[in-house]
Amino acid sequence: MGAKFKKRIRFSLLIRCAWNGELKIQRALPNKFAQAIGPFVLFEHLRSFTRSIDGSPGASATNRSHAHRGIAILTYALTGEVEHLDSIGHHRKLGPGGVHWTKAGKGIVYDEIIGAEPGGTNSKASVVRLWTNLAATNKSDTPVYLHLKPEAIPIKNLADGAGWVKVILGEYEDKAAKIACYSKEFLYHVRLDAGRQFSTTTDPEIEYAAFLPAGNAVVNGRSFEAGVLIVFASFGEMIEIQNSGNSAIDIILFGGEPYSEPIVSEGNFVMNNPHEISQAYNDYYDGKYGNL
Repeated sequence: MGAKFKKRIRFSLLIRCAWNGELKIQRALPNKFAQAIGPFVLFEHLRSFTRSIDGSPGASATNRSHAHRGIAILTYALTGEVEHLDSIGHHRKLGPGGVHWTKAGKGIVYDEIIGAEPGGTNSKASVVRLWTNLAATNKSDTPVYLHLKPEAIPIKNLADGAGWVKVILGEYEDKAAKIACYSKEFLYHVRLDAGRQFSTTTDPEIEYAAFLPAGNAVVNGRSFEAGVLIVFASFGEMIEIQNSGNSAIDIILFGGEPYSEPIVSEGNFVMNNPHEISQAYNDYYDGKYGNL
């Protein structure tokens, strides 16, 4: 067989920070070039600072409670702690490497509070949040919440001690995530040690993107700085990431099958047509999502 071609880069964006209360947020998706990557209609990187849910130092409220419908929300802490509360009775705190996954389905009210890990050596938090747009057949599902501690997330060690891949969604080689997928979506946390390289063969039916939360990297021969979203074109068969720095870096690699249904969104509701958006609001005002 012939040599595999590296995937072309469709576009890259340096994602600027915006303040939301005491959080710095980099909202990488949607953007001016892409409404979605695979089924993902939102990707944001959140960094912490000072207020907890009870007002004590060390954490920061995100957006306070909001209603969601038609999506599944995944929150993953690279560092720090995330506290989750929802209207179906869950209240859980998870530290670095933990995952909160909430299928909003037909409607839920929830809040997540992001902050530094109590007693930890890192005074800040780094968290990624993604929204998966559910298929029309799943948008009316009963809400579900799942939490995963770090030890529950499959990890694949790379050859020659180059680093590892945590499989948060989907599959990677012989590892499979424990969170339900509704198409071929995937989410990997790649840790790449100094001077090492990671490569993976791609699927022509899948859309791919990468985000650099901290640290620079060389991706398919091009250099990128921290805070950049990289979206790959369909041409090519391989993604190659090199760490030419002196310390380990993290890469968030994600994507999936293109979403084939209409996307109509307003606020935290993502549906398939305007009537469904109106119904989502009506159900919320009628109290059908519950309360915190």
